Amino acid sequence: MINFQYARATDVADAIRQIASDPDAKFIAGGTNLIDLMKYDVERPLRLIDITHLPLKTVEETASGGVRIGALVPNSDLAYHPLIEKRYPLLSSAILAGASQQLRNMASTGGNLLQRTRCFYFYDVATPCNKREPGSGCSAIDGINRINAILGTSEACIATHPSDMCVALAALEAKVHVAGPAGERTIAFADFHRLPGDTPQIDTNLHPNEMITAIELPAQGFAANYSYLKIRDRLSYAFALVSVAAALELEGDRIKEARLALGGVAHKPWRNLEAEAAMRGKTAKAPAFAEAADVLLRDAKGFAHNAFKIDLARRAIIRTLTQAANGTPQTQSSKKIR
Repeated sequence: MINFQYARATDVADAIRQIASDPDAKFIAGGTNLIDLMKYDVERPLRLIDITHLPLKTVEETASGGVRIGALVPNSDLAYHPLIEKRYPLLSSAILAGASQQLRNMASTGGNLLQRTRCFYFYDVATPCNKREPGSGCSAIDGINRINAILGTSEACIATHPSDMCVALAALEAKVHVAGPAGERTIAFADFHRLPGDTPQIDTNLHPNEMITAIELPAQGFAANYSYLKIRDRLSYAFALVSVAAALELEGDRIKEARLALGGVAHKPWRNLEAEAAMRGKTAKAPAFAEAADVLLRDAKGFAHNAFKIDLARRAIIRTLTQAANGTPQTQSSKKIR
């Protein structure tokens, strides 16, 4: 039994005061990741601060034509929200590809961004892991690394980011609104998550005494030409080996704007602006998509058990972009359950 104290925040300011006064505390909302980590003895918070009653559960349009999503909106509610289904179907599709209906009912938008990265050895406290204990070593590099990263790795860590939702948010160029003792600030989604470098224990650029309050989507939702493809070992309730979020703006058969993000391949949702630029002005066909895939995967590095991911990612990129160009997005297996 892990002993911990429990407190409930009354508002955002109170939540920030509580976390700032106790560096060993953790916020808890849906708890779908944190509780697992506590069960595995990976996380041992001395205090849990319940933020589920804070007024951060709305989805509303912004003055600039985008949408602001409260940090406590459940994943299921977000996936089925009329604004999201109509204007940002890429995000809805990505959410429905993740976890199970029960977990999506509990998981919060903000919590989804803060999932700890995925690696067998991170969850096994009997093995060395630089994410759990900096300087102890990375067991995955010479171990069982089939699920691990092929892009953005370092000698300290080859873990992967687990979220599906975040891959779509990366492609859509979302913004993350956070609040802390110093006030509010906005972080571009591309800058929110970190690559491992020599500090793999730090997953994001969120300060320890800050909390996510909202996610903001821009007006452009790529609702006509998009697709989210998730390749996994089984059809449901499995993490991605490779996932692809693709979004295109077309003028006739030419690509005016392209967005491309990958999941399951790096310590953060992976986006390459050079690969997107390579598609602009090209005919929306396989040759342009193959060129983009080659650019994106140019620096990919496989390990003993996951080198197959490089070719898998290339084929997945071409397939997903083709689906987006044809307006035939990948159909998720999840059914709409109210």
